[in-house]
Amino acid sequence: MSDNLKNVSPIEDFDWNAYEIGETFSERSKEDLEKTYDQSLSRINDKEVVMGKVSSMNKREVVVNIGYKSDGIVSMNEFRYNPDLKVGDEVEVYIESQEDKKGQLILSHKKARASRSWERVNEALEKDEIIKGYIKCRTKGGMIVDVFGIEAFLPGSQIDVKPIRDYDVFVDKTMEFKVVKINHEFKNVVVSHKALIEAELEQQKKDIISKLEKGQVLEGTVKNITSYGVFIDLGGVDGLIHITDLSWGRVQHPEEVVKLDEKINVVILDFDDDKKRIALGLKQLTPHPWDALSADLKVGDKVKGRVVVMADYGAFIEITTGVEGLIHVSEMSWTQHLRSAQDFMKVGDEVEAVVLTLDRDERKMSLGIKQLKPDPWENIEEKYPVGSQHTAKVRNFTNFGVFAEIEEGVDGLIHISDLSWTKKIKHPSEITQIGADIQVQVLEIDKDNRRLSLGHKQLEENPWDVFETIFTVGSVHEGTVVELVDKGAVISLPYGVEGFATPKHLVKEDGTQAQVEDKLEFKVIEFNKDSKRIIVSHSKVYEDEKGGGETREASEKRAPRKSAKKDDAPQMTSTAAEKTTLGDIEGLAALRDKLSGEGK
Repeated sequence: MSDNLKNVSPIEDFDWNAYEIGETFSERSKEDLEKTYDQSLSRINDKEVVMGKVSSMNKREVVVNIGYKSDGIVSMNEFRYNPDLKVGDEVEVYIESQEDKKGQLILSHKKARASRSWERVNEALEKDEIIKGYIKCRTKGGMIVDVFGIEAFLPGSQIDVKPIRDYDVFVDKTMEFKVVKINHEFKNVVVSHKALIEAELEQQKKDIISKLEKGQVLEGTVKNITSYGVFIDLGGVDGLIHITDLSWGRVQHPEEVVKLDEKINVVILDFDDDKKRIALGLKQLTPHPWDALSADLKVGDKVKGRVVVMADYGAFIEITTGVEGLIHVSEMSWTQHLRSAQDFMKVGDEVEAVVLTLDRDERKMSLGIKQLKPDPWENIEEKYPVGSQHTAKVRNFTNFGVFAEIEEGVDGLIHISDLSWTKKIKHPSEITQIGADIQVQVLEIDKDNRRLSLGHKQLEENPWDVFETIFTVGSVHEGTVVELVDKGAVISLPYGVEGFATPKHLVKEDGTQAQVEDKLEFKVIEFNKDSKRIIVSHSKVYEDEKGGGETREASEKRAPRKSAKKDDAPQMTSTAAEKTTLGDIEGLAALRDKLSGEGK
């Protein structure tokens, strides 16, 4: 045994029992050690917020060390707003309980955030701070965002600088925001993601605008499509392609040419002084179709095309994409009758036409389809010579006559004086109606002005040649008063002839005035064949008889009355409304021949 061991004396109060069971500390030292350990731990109280450090994490839980004798557990759902959470990050936690039944420290990150949420939100607004938020769901007009445990509203217009068409793609995403508005009264918070990128875009916009030049070609993205054009995003700067600048051809809607989010090249056509309104073009990147039009095309050539636009005055025909010609309604038919272009064709029709004018500099072309048919006026004298008779169709009325069409493109006027030999017609509707057929005779041809003078009464013999021998001055005839006018009365005479009597010649023998429908005897006091006028008098009949009776010559000139035999004259109505027929003319001619024989 060594000398050192010899000099060691045993510990008098050594606890051999404690040594055997593994306890190497004395009660005093153990108390000192526990006291030192307790002083090294954080002092915490329930229901307070402390800072902790993430010590470990999995898909379900996050273990947080707050410097206490045990670590706390927080559900991973409370960190959905922060997908970048990692071990070592410091987080705020709320101490719900220092120990549960299992002795576990219970923490809540959500409650910790909520306890300071309004303080943090107001601080973020004042400092213009960028914060993170978790988009929980979609709502009317925008999204609901979890910010510091508060449900904030993200308007749809504040999600991005470009219009958002599908809100659902943002749900369950964590994004950066700025607090833009707080309503303390209603505890409402409005956030914006757009505000984060506007500053950067504004700088980009200034850079782009400063370099803009007319004729410059840029790449852009179709941002929005409207009925009048397409908005293009040039990288923070918007420009508009008007619908007329999308294609050289006709475009009904821009969607026929471009699609949303499509990347296209555009050319700058114009912009205002501030360069806030930028006009863009797409069709200008391709050659004009008129430049590619065949050099051999000339006036008189036949072309085929499709009707693309209709108007009352004509139709636009697309010969090739971007090359159109106008067919005026006057070039659709040889007829002079006014019609609408819709009577001849409609949009989408394939038509053949003749080139009438061609201006390559102005890029204009006029076409015609009536030129595909022979001009009916070329041989008008041969086809419709003066004196020829035809069946025409009534097309229109005027106060002075009737316009009638013999065939398409060949119209003529029947003057109101050429409608009847005997009737005094006030309006053509008394004789015929629009759309009805009417027999005409060609009286005159004006080929240069494309006008025909037509007659209807000329198809019948002029009865006034016969009337001249019947209604001689001094002859007496039975008549009926059919109309009273200011200057006298209209008298219906035999054979459908009308005469006129002044008021003084309407006085009856008893001194009363003749009235409508009175049947009286009238003496002819004037007959004018050229003006077709017969002036008669009732008072002259009884005045002449009182003055000495009729002379033998007057008696011979008296026209046959109703007592005359049937064979002597045709039976004709005495009403002015009935026009003379050809049969009447033959009867009058026979009567004239008989009277001529008796005179001899």
